[in-house]
Amino acid sequence: MTGRGEPGGTAAGRAVSAASAALPAALRATLGRQGPVCVSLSGGVDSSVVLAAAVAVFGPGQVAALTADSPTFIAGELAAARRLCADLGVQHLVVQTAELDDERFVANPPDRCYHCKAGLLGLLLAAADELGCVALFDGVNADDPADHRPGLRAADERGVRHPLLEAGLGKQAVRTLARELGLAAWDRPADACLASRIPYGERITAEKLRAVAAAEAALHRLGFAECRVRHHGALARVELPVGELPRATGEVRLQLIAAVAAAGFTYVALDLQGFRSGSLNEVLDRDAL
Repeated sequence: MTGRGEPGGTAAGRAVSAASAALPAALRATLGRQGPVCVSLSGGVDSSVVLAAAVAVFGPGQVAALTADSPTFIAGELAAARRLCADLGVQHLVVQTAELDDERFVANPPDRCYHCKAGLLGLLLAAADELGCVALFDGVNADDPADHRPGLRAADERGVRHPLLEAGLGKQAVRTLARELGLAAWDRPADACLASRIPYGERITAEKLRAVAAAEAALHRLGFAECRVRHHGALARVELPVGELPRATGEVRLQLIAAVAAAGFTYVALDLQGFRSGSLNEVLDRDAL
């Protein structure tokens, strides 16, 4: 496998080359010494750091990035992944997924992410095998296992490696490293697939995913960089950082209501607990999982 070029021709590439010596020793060790390798790249900060670290260790010609194109993913993630791969000079393959054809996913049980990840990894591992890669890395970090993540079990069952987790790097350490590497994603808000906005047991449809995506995009345009719109039928439950609730109920209240209603919701509610990743997991009985 050969890459598309050297990573030093762009600002991102030069930053990665200059900072490669500063990579944590534990991260270098988890990446190993043998390539070629593939990285499951979402376009977010975690997988972007893994890709940049792999390029720093192996060189762009020994690294390929694999990105899923899915109706459950946030608009803009694929474009961000493409830009990073071009900056780093690595081969980039986009894999089409079909989660909405899988009843185990559409039914939206608590282990929904397991079925989604299992299907996706089947495609990515097949692509990695065709490229002759010796390993497939993902962007799971050391803080992720604390939440309900059945997709992590699917990855472990299939031998996917988690360099950040294995190196003990949590969310804050990863963002710090991303900034040192000059990656544009270093301050990008964390995100998750759009299906995570739909309560367990409620069927996942393309219409619901589009409504959530449109509502969140509208909130971004209003200046709310970090937000979630949870789909409760006709009701949109909007999660914003607590410090931004006064603005949401004040100067932009009517704009916020109109924007979310335009996405297809009849009622708009602000969650007074504020933004928290994975809030729909709060109803789960962890002991029963």
